[in-house]
This record gives sequence, structure tokens and C-alpha cells, in this order.
Amino acid sequence: MSVREECLIIRFDFESKLCVITGAGSGIGRALALDLAARGAALALCDIDAAGLEETKRLIGDPPTNRIRFDHLDVADAAAIANYAETIRASLGAADYLFNVAGLTRIGSFEASPLSSFEQIMDVNFWGVVRMAKAFLPQLIETKGGLVNISSLFGLIGYPGQTHYCASKFAVRGFSEALSAELKDQGVAVTSVHPGGVATNIVRNATVDVLPDTLGDRREAEDSFDKAAITSAAKAAAIILNGAAKKKRRVIVGRDAKFISFVQRLFPQSYAKLLQRGAPITGN
Repeated sequence: MSVREECLIIRFDFESKLCVITGAGSGIGRALALDLAARGAALALCDIDAAGLEETKRLIGDPPTNRIRFDHLDVADAAAIANYAETIRASLGAADYLFNVAGLTRIGSFEASPLSSFEQIMDVNFWGVVRMAKAFLPQLIETKGGLVNISSLFGLIGYPGQTHYCASKFAVRGFSEALSAELKDQGVAVTSVHPGGVATNIVRNATVDVLPDTLGDRREAEDSFDKAAITSAAKAAAIILNGAAKKKRRVIVGRDAKFISFVQRLFPQSYAKLLQRGAPITGN
């Protein structure tokens, strides 16, 4: 198959397919929504941020399909998710793809952060993915579709000040890889996505408990993120969709993530010291 033929297959793989996206009100979720709308996909877009979701709606404009809806959804609300899955099936049909993008982070050392901080991150970043996957799995089995879970570069490496975030993203990675093995004979592809530095607002929206000395103050942490966010959200979305269309089990987003994951595999015991000598690290 030529490169051109492969590109055409990927281009039209999502046409008329129903794609559910959490976290569609900003960042990677919004970029996926815009890209998929341009490809003619049917869309079920949700976010806890009503204003952000409204902006996504404005940016999409008049999509090629009229099968599109926007819904307020908190992925920490199990009952709301169950109702949402039923609503989507009744209004748009069975989902072909589920993109679990919604997530948040806090910054703070484990010692200084309250346990509630850890619980909040896990409830959204991990349990949100699990709840959505459970609710939509019957639909994905029916359509032999794809489940795309956004983990992070911090689902591949540990980093100071991010114990709760790393734990949640490692959990998403483990869940995705195990589920992929379970569903391989049922025709459902499960993809774990690991973005490096992507230009989103996740750090600026983060709650700061107590920063480790290695990260300096909040302004320094944000400046480090800006310097390290070398991949645009639109580029990240294109990479993710390419991987989902090819039914890849793991997608690494960004040159930085590829390099750091390589260093981690090569030096599993000492990668943290090696990486701290280089550029600042961020994850989405």
C-alpha cells in the first residue's frame, strides 16, 4: 500500500462514524473535535466546562453532518455517565469511537498534599476513563469500534510534584493495555495515548498544593511548561487519529515524549537523574 493510499484510508476512516469525546471544551479534546468535524464524523462532545464547550461549538461552525450534540458532563459523576451513554445511543446511535480526554492535574509533593488531592485526580483521570469505558463498551462491541484513552508521558515516567497525576496516568496505561488484550477477539481496538509537551492550559488550570523545591514557584513551573510544550494541540490530534485509525495499542505524541520514553527504557534505574540534567519535562 502506498503512502498516499494509507493517508486516504486514514482521512476517511472517521467519516460518518460516531465519535464521543470527553474534555471537548479545550486542548486536545477540542482539537480532536475540530479535526473530526472536518472529516465528516458524527460527534457527541461533552465537558464539565460549559463556556469552553460553547467555544468549541462556535469554532466548529456548520459541520458537514447534522449528527452532532454538545452536553455538560462531569466524568466524576458515575450516574451521569450511565445516563449519558443511554442518551447518546437513543439520539445518535451506537458509538464507533470513544475518546477519553477529560483530565486535570494538581501540583504538589506527596508529603505536603492532602489525601483529598490524590483522590480528586484519580476520580477524574482514572475513574472517569473506567466509567466511560464501562458505559460505552456495549456500543463499541456492537460497532467493533475503538476506545482511545489519553494517558500521558507521565504514564511512562515518574516526576516530582506529580505523584497523583503520574499514578492516574500509569493506571490509565495499565487499564488500557489489559483491556486491549481482553477485547482483541471482539473487534474493539484499545489505544493508550502518551502526549509529551502539548500546548494546552492544563498546567495553568492546575491547583497548586506545595511545589517541590526542584520546580521553583508557580510562575517558574508555568514558564517551564511553555518552553517544553513543543507540540500544538492540532498536531497532537492528528497523531492520535492516525494511531486510532491504525488500531495502534500505544501512541506516543511529540518528539520529546519519544525521546524521554526511549531514555526510560534504556536506563530504567537512572532515567530521572539523566532527564533532570536536560530540558524541563511536561506531560498532558
